[in-house]
Amino acid sequence: MKLDLLAIAAHPDDVELTCGGTLIKMVQRGHKVGILDLTEGEMGSRGTAEIRQREAAAAARILGVRLRENLGLPDARLEVNEENKLAVARKIRALKPHTVILPYWEGRHPDHYTAAKLAYEGCFLAGLKQLPLEGQAFRPFKILYSTVYYPVPPTFVVDITKQFERRRRAILAYASQFRPPKRERPSKVHLPLDQLEQEVHLIARYYGQMVGVEYAEPFLVREVMQVDDVVKLPVRSI
Repeated sequence: MKLDLLAIAAHPDDVELTCGGTLIKMVQRGHKVGILDLTEGEMGSRGTAEIRQREAAAAARILGVRLRENLGLPDARLEVNEENKLAVARKIRALKPHTVILPYWEGRHPDHYTAAKLAYEGCFLAGLKQLPLEGQAFRPFKILYSTVYYPVPPTFVVDITKQFERRRRAILAYASQFRPPKRERPSKVHLPLDQLEQEVHLIARYYGQMVGVEYAEPFLVREVMQVDDVVKLPVRSI
């Protein structure tokens, strides 16, 4: 399968929280969209790998993506090593995504910023013709970074107002994470999950207001963006 867009993230639910609305929008526009989770989230304080696998499949159906795969790398112990980079490179060669979305390269959770570096290097290696790896050499054309988990000014945002409610349903498909049983004992360790769902909604509202829409998701690119028609640029200046 040749994908138009592939989102790569450390854990099941990361994609829904950071760029789920954008994935839905791209699916609605007819693009072939996929997700690659690097770990099964087995070190999470709630749920199990098996439960989260079922939840990820349910969320993928809500998002409408063509495929969702998991590399099964160790949760909370992600490493940028040769074996892991080649595992990512194999998927890039197999799926041939034109555009890849990665988590931002800084953040609170080590797996998030490690995933950014690991996936970037895997994308690069996939394009080396002399690399002894199955599949035809291929490198994505565009790499985007989702900045939801880190307060950095984005390069651009995507209006997800019409996709917001569906994104919310995809997030809440992870009932083990965001709808824990009321009988659950309070944890002695602070769980950002308890506020995370609402926080990402507030972030979407904030960036939406910044561009004059209701909800938006932020992205950053390292390279300079090109504009062909300055007369048709969106977002009012004054």
